[in-house]
Amino acid sequence: MIHKQRLAVLGLIFVALMAAVTVIAHMSCIWLGEACYRAQLAPNVLVESAKNGTWLAPVATVGISLLFAICGAYALAGAGLIRRLPLTYLALVVIGILCAIRGLAGLVLSIVFIDMVTVFSVIASAIWFMCGLMTCLALKWVPNIKMTPANTTST
Repeated sequence: MIHKQRLAVLGLIFVALMAAVTVIAHMSCIWLGEACYRAQLAPNVLVESAKNGTWLAPVATVGISLLFAICGAYALAGAGLIRRLPLTYLALVVIGILCAIRGLAGLVLSIVFIDMVTVFSVIASAIWFMCGLMTCLALKWVPNIKMTPANTTST
């Protein structure tokens, strides 16, 4: 049991790391501009916003980056590396499901739209699927995730 729990905690640390890398990658678009948005497969409306210098692209980028930062914080809370956050278990359920769906969808779409596949899109999809899988395994293998703050004991 200890081996599974340690593996699950390392998985949550990996999820937090991927979330942090994603925050940095997204935020870099604000400074690097249109080409960065395009390289990261941003929707055309954001690419055009970056090209025209409107506020939509940077505001959306900060918003998306904030969501990834929150995901990373919940992963660290689930791993026990930071203080427990409100609704940790529920948040990790949602994060695990969304990451797995994002990963699977990207891989399936790579098969359907083979002409649009890039190495980046396949690697990103595989990584997010792994993040979803690791989060779901952590929900099963890390007993403290299910505890509510009232059930925890302070030392």
